[in-house]
Amino acid sequence: MRLRSGNPALSERMFQSIPRAYGQEAMTLDGTVNKTGFLLLLVLLGAAMTWQIFFSSSGTSPLLAPLMWGGILGGMVLAIVTVLKKEWAGVTAPLYAAVEGLALGGISAYFEFQFRGIVIQAVALTFGVAFMMLFVYKTRLIRVTDNFRIGVAAATGGIMLVYVATLVLNLFGISMPYIHGSGLIGIGFSLFVVVIASLNLVMDFDFIEKGAQAGLPKYMEWYGAFGLVVTLVWLYLEILRLLAKLQSRD
Repeated sequence: MRLRSGNPALSERMFQSIPRAYGQEAMTLDGTVNKTGFLLLLVLLGAAMTWQIFFSSSGTSPLLAPLMWGGILGGMVLAIVTVLKKEWAGVTAPLYAAVEGLALGGISAYFEFQFRGIVIQAVALTFGVAFMMLFVYKTRLIRVTDNFRIGVAAATGGIMLVYVATLVLNLFGISMPYIHGSGLIGIGFSLFVVVIASLNLVMDFDFIEKGAQAGLPKYMEWYGAFGLVVTLVWLYLEILRLLAKLQSRD
């Protein structure tokens, strides 16, 4: 059985050497859903902390930057560890969710300070898109074929390359024009990224379902939940940026 996802945390290559399990020791859909909910709760709690610090100090608290950067760098390290040591996901995935929440809370507060009401809109749209993607997956309105997987994975890789190039250019004081602005090209690029992030959710659903059918071990529930949270965080941030671009044109 071929298991592939556009999400790097849920790629086929990651699971080729994983032994199969049976009975209560095997991965289940319900177990993955429950763990996803728990991780999202941890993200929310972490975000609430930096959100409160930001607005209680109007963004001037000396704690804010260390917590946000700690969340960003800690999240990156924990994500890498989780991918490399999948059997540790029961520990590293909750830690990732908690520290990622610290970063998201600060980022969200910054956008909310500029555009009132934007965060609740982004959250609602993120979960709306997630439920819509689950619906189209369960009803097979979108079928996860090999060509579909290859196309989404290629588009995801291309987006990541653009972001890496942007980061490198910024280090030299060079900004990438158009795509990060609020013009039509910038809005079009953000829409494209939101669509690709949404299609990654379909890939994740398919991967997790087939992983449960294949009898992956129980710890893969944590790993599958981690992969879904990674995609949801990406989708939320892209929707947040898209809304900010739209509102800045008003």
